[in-house]
Amino acid sequence: MALSRTAKFYRDNPAARKKHRDYQAKYNKKRKSVKQRVEDNKKNRQFGTYGNYDGLDVSHKKGGKIGLEKASKNRGSKSNTAGDRRARGKKGAGRKNKGNTGGK
Repeated sequence: MALSRTAKFYRDNPAARKKHRDYQAKYNKKRKSVKQRVEDNKKNRQFGTYGNYDGLDVSHKKGGKIGLEKASKNRGSKSNTAGDRRARGKKGAGRKNKGNTGGK
């Protein structure tokens, strides 16, 4: 599998990679992050999918429902929760004035 654009960037920019790793380490230590990880692991254990290498994760669906989903699909999900949709903003936002500007 080919490297993503982000992976290539961090591979080629060691200073940026270090800065990113330092930020991520600090973020992962936050009480909120630790609490979220603990809750997620607890749910995975309840569903019997924690540590068994079945490739499944607990997924939070619309309406507060919880179910199992492939980890790769769950982590790439953009529409499962309202928070994801709010974070992205309106459809097409931020895409204006991209590309050809009319030759000015």
